[in-house]
Amino acid sequence: MYASNKYSSRGPTLIPRMKTRHRIYYIALFSVVLLGLIATGMFQFWPNTIETTSDWTVEKRSIHNVPEVKLTDDSAIPERGDLSCRMHTCFDVYRCGYNPKNRIKVYIYPLRKYVDESGTVVSNTISKEYNELLTAISESDFYTDDLNRACLFVPSIDVLNQNSLRIKETAQALAQLSRWDRGTNHLLFNMLPGGPPDYNTALDVPRGRALLAGGGFSTWTYRQGYDVSIPVFSPMLTEANLPEKIPGYRMYFILSAQTAIHSEYRSELETIETEHKDALLILDKCTNLSDGVSSTWKRCHKNQVFDYPQILQEATFCIVLRGARLGQAILSDVLQAGCIPVIVGDSYILPFSEVLDWKRASVVIPEDKLSEMYSILKTIPQQQIEDMQKRARWFWEAYFKSMKAIGLATLQIINDRIYPYAARSYEDWNDPTIVKMVNVNNPLFLPLIPPRSQGFTAVVLTFDRVESLFRVITEISKVPSLSKLLVVWNNQNKSPPEESVWPRIGVPLKVVRTKENKLSNRFFPYDEIETEAVLAIDDDIIMLTSDELQFGYEVWREFPDRLVGYPGRLHLWDHETNKWKYESEWTNEVSMVLTGAAFYHKYFNYLYTYKMPGDIKNWVDEHMNCEDIAMNFLVANMTGKAPIKVTPRKKFKCPECTAIDGLSLDQTHMVERSECINKFASVFGIMPLKVVEHRADPVLYKDDFPEKLKSFPNIGSL
Repeated sequence: MYASNKYSSRGPTLIPRMKTRHRIYYIALFSVVLLGLIATGMFQFWPNTIETTSDWTVEKRSIHNVPEVKLTDDSAIPERGDLSCRMHTCFDVYRCGYNPKNRIKVYIYPLRKYVDESGTVVSNTISKEYNELLTAISESDFYTDDLNRACLFVPSIDVLNQNSLRIKETAQALAQLSRWDRGTNHLLFNMLPGGPPDYNTALDVPRGRALLAGGGFSTWTYRQGYDVSIPVFSPMLTEANLPEKIPGYRMYFILSAQTAIHSEYRSELETIETEHKDALLILDKCTNLSDGVSSTWKRCHKNQVFDYPQILQEATFCIVLRGARLGQAILSDVLQAGCIPVIVGDSYILPFSEVLDWKRASVVIPEDKLSEMYSILKTIPQQQIEDMQKRARWFWEAYFKSMKAIGLATLQIINDRIYPYAARSYEDWNDPTIVKMVNVNNPLFLPLIPPRSQGFTAVVLTFDRVESLFRVITEISKVPSLSKLLVVWNNQNKSPPEESVWPRIGVPLKVVRTKENKLSNRFFPYDEIETEAVLAIDDDIIMLTSDELQFGYEVWREFPDRLVGYPGRLHLWDHETNKWKYESEWTNEVSMVLTGAAFYHKYFNYLYTYKMPGDIKNWVDEHMNCEDIAMNFLVANMTGKAPIKVTPRKKFKCPECTAIDGLSLDQTHMVERSECINKFASVFGIMPLKVVEHRADPVLYKDDFPEKLKSFPNIGSL
């Protein structure tokens, strides 16, 4: 017998029927959830039209058709400005948070029309320069249109030129900003601060804790590490075309092209002009021009008319004097011309001085030393002058050329403060991108021990001692860790030997011919050097054993930021002459090692070739001496550490030299090397060499132990 299934219009009778009110409840709940999901998707993916980048078009930066904000007499005014503010006290870094790109996010407030109680507009327009600045920020990777994601806030209130501001009302407008919070994390740009008669060196608008990117800071108003000193933009030169000029001495040694300079300065300049005749040309505003000729583009000396700014390119040094304001737009003009600025303005904080090394692009002279300007400038060597000219032009192209360059450099400086571990290096800020350090790591940030498998590259500097050179190559080839051997042929009048006569060794052998006979060629960063470790060795160093060289390499692996060498030398202070003295006698102390045979990291080749201070490299090449002392100075200055002497060897003996020749040569040699130490200390401005009283020897070197069980049995003699 089968049970019969009863059906109705609502389905099988075996399925329980849902009560009507319950069914309506679940349908309503499902509908609410579905609508919620749809709404969420629309908000997430629908184009956002509120405060997007489209607000920041030129057409929308006028005060027409924007919301109006009325300022009353009792509207809040920010505090005057906290001079004690620093990044750790007045800046909220937690707003910036962590992000994978290590980049701050900058929000630009929408434009508003601010009016006072009488309906008068507080600020009619945004200047062309500020418009360019905001455009650059809005088009950069720093920009965000999300107020809640922002780390830094930039008002759309133009305070570049204080002359055009109503101080009180502008401060009240700032206080109306939605995230003002006493100015925390807000950035204001101002290029012309102060006003008559005092001409304050910082913006007079009360601004609370806001950061100020200012164009005329003095040491009294600049909050170091908080504010950013920026240049005074020169809009005139955007219309001028000054092609880059080849560095070198020019028609005029010194040029003054500023107008309306103070009478005391003019008097001192005229005195220099009288004493040194054609060395200084003083120009002033023209008063006898034809109708229709703009005086902006002309400068005059007596009845002679010069085109400005083109005349700046005819001078080696250009004077930049302080005016009523410390910051002067002519600094930008001078840099564009590739003229070295001579800055005379006590207490002036130079633009971007937090990151730019102005000593490499300008000369700063105290106001009370203006009369000595000519003698000061005459002491600068020609090579340094050419380097400064190139650097000056590059500073302008990188940081002064446009409002975009100024604005983005400012944001990058603030970004580097907030993410210091990802900050730009000194080289990134100060050096043109001509030199590329490909596959080169700074040894200060290497792994604790470089890999043994990589080995080292031996660089042998030679001139024409072929027999000795071949013996050196043969001996070095016995070292287990040798990876490559590079011979630097320094003789332009004689070709290297034929390939068939060179020693046959088990590693690659490469010969590089140089264009000039210079000692510095031994430290050039040749592309052939692929290992991190470099052994610099002379072509007559035939006395070092393979055990000594291998042990030296092993020591370097543990101290890759040091110079590791064999004979040690010492610098001493001579109290009778009040000078430094070079000492090669056996002592208990060492401050240098000879690079006639020394291991070092190839990074220092780049520093020696491209970053050596002053004219040291040229001085070495002219005197054909002291390149090893220069390298010791460089490494010690970079690392703050002494070299490491390995093994007992104290001298490199020359088998071909007679005793008499050696003694005579040694006396001259010692005097000149003492001069080197004093010269280099003067250029560096300090004595970087460090003195130590130890050396490195193999563990079992002196132990009464079977020689065959020692890792380095043949360490050699003194």
